[in-house]
Amino acid sequence: MRLSVVSTLLSGFVAISVPAPLLAQAENAPANVDGVPADAIVVTAARTVLPASALPLTVDVIDAESLAQQVSIAGSVVDAVSNLSPSFSPTRQKLSGSGETLRGRSPLYAINGVPQSTPIRDGSRDGYTIDPFFIDRVELIYGSNALQGIGATGGVVNQVTVGPPSKDGISGRVLLQGTADNDFSDDGLGGKIGGFVSWRGGAFDATVGATYEARGAFYDGDGRRLGVDGTQGEVQDSKSWSVFGRFGWQIGESARLDLIANHFELEGDGDYVVVAGNRTTGLPTSSVRGTPPGTPPSNTADSVSLTLTDDDLVGGHLVAQVFYNKTNDVFGGPVPRRNDTFQDPTIAPNGTLFDQSANKSRKIGGKISYERAIIEGLTGTIGFDAMVDKTEQALIQTGRAWVPPTEFVTLAPFGQLNLALLDDKVHLAGGVRWENDKLKVDDFHTLASTTLATTGAFGGVAVSGGSRSFQDALLNGGVVIEPIEGVRAYASYAEGYTIADVGRILRGIGQPNVDVDDYIDLEPVVSNNREIGVELKRGPLNASAAYFWSSSKKGSLLVLQNGVFNVLRQRIEIEGLELNLAVQMPIPGLDVSAGYAHLTGRTDSNQDGKVDIDLDGANISPDRFNLAANYRSGPLTARVQGNFYLSRRFDLFANDPMTPAQIANQKENAFDGYTVVDASVRYATRFGGISLSVQNLLNEQYITYNSDTTRAGDNLLYFAGRGRTFTLGWDYRF
Repeated sequence: MRLSVVSTLLSGFVAISVPAPLLAQAENAPANVDGVPADAIVVTAARTVLPASALPLTVDVIDAESLAQQVSIAGSVVDAVSNLSPSFSPTRQKLSGSGETLRGRSPLYAINGVPQSTPIRDGSRDGYTIDPFFIDRVELIYGSNALQGIGATGGVVNQVTVGPPSKDGISGRVLLQGTADNDFSDDGLGGKIGGFVSWRGGAFDATVGATYEARGAFYDGDGRRLGVDGTQGEVQDSKSWSVFGRFGWQIGESARLDLIANHFELEGDGDYVVVAGNRTTGLPTSSVRGTPPGTPPSNTADSVSLTLTDDDLVGGHLVAQVFYNKTNDVFGGPVPRRNDTFQDPTIAPNGTLFDQSANKSRKIGGKISYERAIIEGLTGTIGFDAMVDKTEQALIQTGRAWVPPTEFVTLAPFGQLNLALLDDKVHLAGGVRWENDKLKVDDFHTLASTTLATTGAFGGVAVSGGSRSFQDALLNGGVVIEPIEGVRAYASYAEGYTIADVGRILRGIGQPNVDVDDYIDLEPVVSNNREIGVELKRGPLNASAAYFWSSSKKGSLLVLQNGVFNVLRQRIEIEGLELNLAVQMPIPGLDVSAGYAHLTGRTDSNQDGKVDIDLDGANISPDRFNLAANYRSGPLTARVQGNFYLSRRFDLFANDPMTPAQIANQKENAFDGYTVVDASVRYATRFGGISLSVQNLLNEQYITYNSDTTRAGDNLLYFAGRGRTFTLGWDYRF
């Protein structure tokens, strides 16, 4: 369901008109708010209760049915978002989401508004912190914004968990799934079981559930086992389990208290070792049976939140939340090649030391917002967000600190106004969020290898810790015009704010006498998003178009240096066009849809204030065309979808003429494009629903976008995409 709304860029909820049967899925939906239809569903990520017609920004809502369908095809929320959103990067099909972007920038992942991303030392595991079985819908807010605090320079991906029971009694859901590759290989089989039970009695309700999934090896379109990423981590050849609980108390007619807790673990089995491919001949990396050294890569996440909502507090709407979130990302050791990153001659002879890292992050925070009508036509919102984030990255075999303990504290009051004019045909919105942040870093010593790049010798350097304070007023404003029902146009400006990957910056310091108190590279990233859009919803037609351009004076750019991605601070400019069309066909139950996204991104390589080279595949997604057909008739639902990733060439060097080595590098990092077609069918019976989903229906052989456009010359990380894969499922609701 595609919806265009304007974000208040602050705190609250957005109400979106949907059919009445979906109301049971809404989270804490108010019974009625001035100007909000009674049949509105709440989009929690946008944080206001104003109707959609009042707000100008692009939002996608992936409802429960669409999400379950996409997860049955590809297995994760990240893949579901990528399949349905043309502006989102094609996934790496790995545990790591490094390089996966929304509108060319990093999105902020959240669960019920609780941030999962760790921008201070980005472990890129934030898409795997909860099992999708417990997710009711996913809300996407596009473009740089400060809606949920730091991190949303590309947008927000908010995962809303299953809601409370709608009536007294016991209900629940059970899921069984089996997965196989195209040849039904013994080691390619996987399975999943999950279930939850809900109870409601008067003012109290509870939902508890658990899932377990075992995944086999993945195979490409040619029937070869996919290569394992032993360093960043894998989804294939892994096991995961999750437990979930939600406990609610309806305090009177308008107030509700919700306690939500989730634990998620995913760990690789460590049954395979990588076999190098050949980029010159097009042979992808593969795997053979073997035992890699060290502890298998894993991801563990815990999240707890307590939320109070009152939709009639002195005539206004109150949302107050406190939360706790903890993640532990364990990475594997270096791939089997010469890698000096963890070597230290004082511990072991050079070239013999094995080590691996773990990224640990803990967040404690709270949010409060209050919204109400001030006078007729004028609505105001005030609020305050606070969070303390402590993150570090340690080497777990030798106990060394790679990234020292780092604390980030953010305090952010905000205010917003929305004015309706000409009988709601025109809306003006504007506001400000005041970020007051402090970054504190302990004294530390960089790894012995960090001086190699500058001196050619081991040793490392001592870095004096300290603290940095940042303040910034983040502005937003916009106008919406709806001359007739179903026809809208909008224009908006919004600023987003995040910390560059401080961990990568700190661990890469190679020069002596650095003091954190005045290290300029720790300055935050302030990005903006200017956007204009139109929307048409008339009869069987639903169409939208949005054009945006975004820039940041000191952006955060991933650059491969000595086999490790580091962060460079450069000016970045991005612009793009998004087109979407959905049509209900004359055949009852049949609708077709199409989407297109065109993105361009440039950066300033020589620090002269002007962009001069393209962003590469680690920093921006390819152009894409999506096409899909959905059919529903009684108990039968079916979908066929095609994702057409278009070829792309990158201008990566500013000097003219380029050297032969640069020409070869640029050619190797070019993207050839590929097409993936998926299909899913489900039939509902009195004993539950039977579904069959096929990923990569045509068994296309292709190299994944990230592998094709980064790490030129590296044959160990030249990964193919997953070939034809079958998933047979049964689910039952009671």
